[in-house]
Amino acid sequence: MFRFWAKKLKDNHLIEDITIELPKKDTRTHKVFQALEEACCHFDLEQPIWLDSNVSEFQRIAKTRFSQDSFIETISFDYLEIQIIEEDDDFLF
Repeated sequence: MFRFWAKKLKDNHLIEDITIELPKKDTRTHKVFQALEEACCHFDLEQPIWLDSNVSEFQRIAKTRFSQDSFIETISFDYLEIQIIEEDDDFLF
């Protein structure tokens, strides 16, 4: 099971969050992008732009934050944080 947590925060307070579970076999990258797409749809947000800092941070700790710099439209919160909270033991190669 692959579990992904997305949350919107403003002034260090949780505004809204969602946990997405993806049971199907796929690559980690595809699961992350699919879960992020579902979260953005749930929050009625456009997809954020992955900056180099987001990619680097996500590769290191499976967590990153998207601030206003990652969105084209103005957002009403400080940042969108995404995190993998559970990963499959077996990887698809």
